[in-house]
Amino acid sequence: MNTISASDFGNDFKWGVAQAAFQTEGHSYSDGKTDSIWDVFQYKKGAIKTGENASKACNFYELYPEDIALTKNLNFDTFAFSLSWPRILPQGIGQINSKGLDYYDRIIDNCLSKNITPWLTLYHWDLPQILQQKKGWANRDVLHWFGEFANICSLKFGDRVKNWKVLNEPSAFCGFGYMTGEHAPGIKNLFHFLAASHHANLCQGIGANIIRKNVKNSYVGTGLATFQVEPKNNKWYNIGATERIEATINKMYIEPLVGLGYPYKDFPAMKLIENYIKPEDEKNIKVSFDYIGIQYYCRLIGKFSLLPPIAFADEVPAKNRNVPMNNMGFEIYPEGFYNVLKKYNSYPNINEIIVSENGICLDDKIENGNINDEVRIKFFQDYLNQMLRAKNEGVNIKGYFCWTLTDNFEWWEGFKARFGLVYVNHQTQERIIKKSGLWFKDFLK
Repeated sequence: MNTISASDFGNDFKWGVAQAAFQTEGHSYSDGKTDSIWDVFQYKKGAIKTGENASKACNFYELYPEDIALTKNLNFDTFAFSLSWPRILPQGIGQINSKGLDYYDRIIDNCLSKNITPWLTLYHWDLPQILQQKKGWANRDVLHWFGEFANICSLKFGDRVKNWKVLNEPSAFCGFGYMTGEHAPGIKNLFHFLAASHHANLCQGIGANIIRKNVKNSYVGTGLATFQVEPKNNKWYNIGATERIEATINKMYIEPLVGLGYPYKDFPAMKLIENYIKPEDEKNIKVSFDYIGIQYYCRLIGKFSLLPPIAFADEVPAKNRNVPMNNMGFEIYPEGFYNVLKKYNSYPNINEIIVSENGICLDDKIENGNINDEVRIKFFQDYLNQMLRAKNEGVNIKGYFCWTLTDNFEWWEGFKARFGLVYVNHQTQERIIKKSGLWFKDFLK
């Protein structure tokens, strides 16, 4: 593999780290914050594999100056983070919590004082629990709830923050949250999933339009979970199953946005979503984003299966295929990253691409005070080479954000899945820069 440097991507390329409020902040009820769906879900028996919770997380609520200083120390120019909806609107709508806004003001100002670009995600999975009691994303009223939240945040922070991501991975928070029940709010209902997915797609346009109205010179996109999806073999039934998988996890969340509609051809049963489509939705769901955020972690291999019904498709786990994996069982497959970048770039109305998440979780160990995560370094070298390959072939990639700066609370995996460039002892909150963090520091120098 060729040796590369940051300069190969151009002087205007953005290099950042990304994180999310619930996974890092802690202080679940400080300064007026109320429950999010994850604050509630994490205490359900068996919800978190390790039995842990994010009540303290990385204590980013207090330690944000240290973590932003680490970002600067590692030579990143962008700090991407999300806003906690129930910290700003404790009742979901209505009365604004000024202490919540003040907290994010401090983070933004700290970034700017260090010449780091703040990049805001409006929604990264922490819906106020009080709104979930009204069916959450499955309730069409979420279009108004989310619009109010987007308006408040963009008016407050838009004088200093120009870069915005509307939603983070709607396929994940709709699929895992409302279909399989593995994530908050833990619902297992096909119709709630379909409604939530359609409403999330609409909210991306709603959020983008509000930000553009309120923020002069804004740069607005959304973040999509993307997968390289392939059939187990060339048997027609496995090919068909794989098309249904890709329609559900990839196409369902990009094709409506670019004017292609829902992928009924690949998955005819998806027409059930029409129960939630209103006359103006087809026009309103199409969005000309400034960028699309590509969030890539793994390749999926699909096969025909009698379960689940309707889809009749399942994944062949990476552990059964004798392939390299991270410690969550995701296949490490750099060429899939290249393929996804090429594929999404080929869609109509794609202006620019930001790789808004990419990274690897490992069982990092401290040895003599150091974390020698050579596997993570090789991961980044291989994936950045594939990204440069795509960029050199005309894919309009403008930035790359590592997931993530510090080891955080990785949803149902708890603290075991360490994605950070910086090791965190979650008992003492001590930070130790890993060898991969030092590699990036040198790479970006």
